[in-house]
Amino acid sequence: MSVELSALEAALVPPRAHGAPIVSGIVRAEPEDFVVEEDLGFAPSGAGQHVLLKVRKRNANTQWVARELARHAGCRPADVGYAGLKDRRAIAVQWFSVPRPVTAALSWHDAGGAEFAVLEAHPHTRKLPRGALAANQFTVRVGAGEGDGAHLAALLAPRLDEITRRGVPNYFGPQRFGRGAANLARVAQDPDALHPAERGFVISAARSVIFNAVLAARVADGTWEQLQVGDLANLEGRGSVFAVEAEDADLQARSRQLQIHPTGPLWGRGAPPTRSAVLEIESRVGARFAAESLLCSAAGMRQELRSLRLAVQDLSCVAETRGVVLRFRLGRGGFATAVLRELIATDPLPEGG
Repeated sequence: MSVELSALEAALVPPRAHGAPIVSGIVRAEPEDFVVEEDLGFAPSGAGQHVLLKVRKRNANTQWVARELARHAGCRPADVGYAGLKDRRAIAVQWFSVPRPVTAALSWHDAGGAEFAVLEAHPHTRKLPRGALAANQFTVRVGAGEGDGAHLAALLAPRLDEITRRGVPNYFGPQRFGRGAANLARVAQDPDALHPAERGFVISAARSVIFNAVLAARVADGTWEQLQVGDLANLEGRGSVFAVEAEDADLQARSRQLQIHPTGPLWGRGAPPTRSAVLEIESRVGARFAAESLLCSAAGMRQELRSLRLAVQDLSCVAETRGVVLRFRLGRGGFATAVLRELIATDPLPEGG
């Protein structure tokens, strides 16, 4: 079964793997309802020419915080490092790096304000690069009517067990495409006419929508969580990949245990490195999204890979009087929206939300 999605559908409403959401609720009525905390997976070195800063931000843009830290440190915004962008309408605890200031007496605790606060500062050897984290821990409050929390938790319990056992499709979330998918709408523009930062967002959106469309096709035919001959598989939590050359019962068993996953293409020059029916799907989607594919190739991007499946760790649900609190941990690059959309239908935010 093939699924022919438009760019907007692939970005915002790709097919679900576990069926329709069981409950509905309100997410992010307040920034405190969505909390994400980075786990770098390593400790600050304790010495070096940079400073690692643990920052708590509220209702603030990651790039804006980086500029504020640069201003406080007296360095260029480009010298500030961070592992990844975090949602604006949220509480996010994330790490930044800045070059070690010449003024030794500089107080980092004075750097913040209403939007963010520096919680910790540690000497470190180098700038924090993009993607340099192990996982993100999420705490999400889903609002419901008075007294509905226990009922919602009971309804969600079987789906939580299924997601823990099988994972979820590793879709890029709608924030990847800009508000109202505005970044996708700019794919047809001359990329040289865009500001470099805007150009990067547009190229990222183009790669992401092709990946989502490939994953949607694999969800539709039931192979998003099953290794196929011709797939390139990757090990959970690691970047290493290997080709699936033949049917292998041991590989399938490891796949069911979420130890290895099939991958999909992050588009670039040339053909995807997969084979057989897998390559046919990816090539067909790449041809349908011709403008997005051409943009990625023209930008000099390499063909890269991303897991089709996202393992959800430590997933739990606690009932409250007015809703439930979901907690879970995702490896780097995973979107909380990929988990939430398999659980709940999100009600519109209150006016002004």
